[in-house]
Amino acid sequence: MISYESIEELVRLADESGRRISEICLEDQAKETGLPAEEVFARMEKSFDVMLESAAWGQEPGRRSTSGLTGGEGSAMMRYADKGNSLMGTFMSRAVATALAVSDCNAAMGRIVATPTAGSCGILPGCLIPMYKEKGCSRRDVVLSVFTAGAFGMVIANKASIAGAQGGCQAECGSAAGMAAAALVELQGGTPKMCADALGIAIVNQMGLVCDPVAGLVEIPCIKRNAAGVVTAFSAADMALAGIELKIPADECIGAMKEVGDQMAASLKETAAGGLAATKTGKFLRQQVFGKNKDD
Repeated sequence: MISYESIEELVRLADESGRRISEICLEDQAKETGLPAEEVFARMEKSFDVMLESAAWGQEPGRRSTSGLTGGEGSAMMRYADKGNSLMGTFMSRAVATALAVSDCNAAMGRIVATPTAGSCGILPGCLIPMYKEKGCSRRDVVLSVFTAGAFGMVIANKASIAGAQGGCQAECGSAAGMAAAALVELQGGTPKMCADALGIAIVNQMGLVCDPVAGLVEIPCIKRNAAGVVTAFSAADMALAGIELKIPADECIGAMKEVGDQMAASLKETAAGGLAATKTGKFLRQQVFGKNKDD
């Protein structure tokens, strides 16, 4: 059985067996659950189907969050992408739009896959759905890559945290960006070591990111951070595929992220007491949703 205590373990096991990280993880999960590998795969495929549904549902006209603070970001970005003159290019703009749409779905109380959390639910779909729909990656390979993302996410959860309340948004969007980067590298035929480097590069580029939800809701700035996480994931994956090494092992990056999270003030860890939540406009928006309280 895999312990999921280090990225090094996953890379070593994949290298020794000459297989992808996703393949050894699928085999391990089959042993862990006592189910046939194809049934475990089928369950993950259903999760990918939910991602596809979330992206479509979040882009429907008039879709708004319960608070009324957000909605329509994904559809607006997709319309912009389809014009074909975006600065990032059509593919990346559609990837960002997908992430925004899934996050819109979450804010509007739709069904999503927490990857690894609801607050970061747009990043992995934002990376994988365009690879499936526009880059021609097979459905099976895309679903398999989710196992790689999940395996790396389990290591992060064991060694650090995936909760904004414990480690700040670096633990949510940072972890998701790293997981997605590793999945992208595998989809592009990269080595297990490249997957690890991509994870580490994404994490260090999100390190220190605070969790400061306005009005305590997973909307502002969370939805836009999902979009940024997609861009981080793609750039990290491309650097790793180009042979650019991180130099700092991925496991040490995860350890550093935990240390930073432990040192972060409580006001910056999902309490809505600092950062953007504590700005004049942030407080106004909270009052708009919930009314005034004695601290206002």
